[in-house]
Amino acid sequence: MAEITLYDCATAPSPRRARIFLREKGAEFDTVQIDLRSGEHFGDAYRAINPQCTVPALRLESGEVLTDNAAIAAYLEARFPEPPLLGRTPLEKAHIASWNWRAEFEGLMAVAEALRNSSPAMANRALPGPANYAQIPALAERGVARLQQFLLTLNAQLADHEFVAGNAFSVADITTVVAVDFARVVRVKPGEAHPNILRWRAHLEQRASIAGGA
Repeated sequence: MAEITLYDCATAPSPRRARIFLREKGAEFDTVQIDLRSGEHFGDAYRAINPQCTVPALRLESGEVLTDNAAIAAYLEARFPEPPLLGRTPLEKAHIASWNWRAEFEGLMAVAEALRNSSPAMANRALPGPANYAQIPALAERGVARLQQFLLTLNAQLADHEFVAGNAFSVADITTVVAVDFARVVRVKPGEAHPNILRWRAHLEQRASIAGGA
């Protein structure tokens, strides 16, 4: 049995980020699927693991649980330094952190804003976590607009970079590919106006951690 356990949901974007990171590091880990559709993450058993009622969560051999992608990435990078996914030099680390932030807040959060404020299945669930929040339809429209702008910005960045934050695969690529792939739920995807994104996405499909989009 592996020392690390990932609490996962195969169809959700956030735990996919952790899965890709773990696979890129070559770390051995067990997986426990949490059924978000049935609300398993709100049950007492999972609340005892992660009171935030979100996935991913990563249980370490010590029993401690990390409950967000930022903590999981920081831990795995320190424990498994090769290959580096947060950068080697101070400047690389800065560029990667910047683009990872943009991919999360301008990409993933824009998709979430559009989806959570428009889907009937997410009524009163406009934000993740244990508390309920009402939908605001105007935020759904804004989310789509933000996402479309992010794709234009990303396409420009990839015009002269092999990867999102430079010439090496990094956590910025992980967050970005999850955002780009998940955007399909709000009917936004790269097209003829985004040739550099299409090239980059096809290139990433060659990586075992990403192939198949799951």
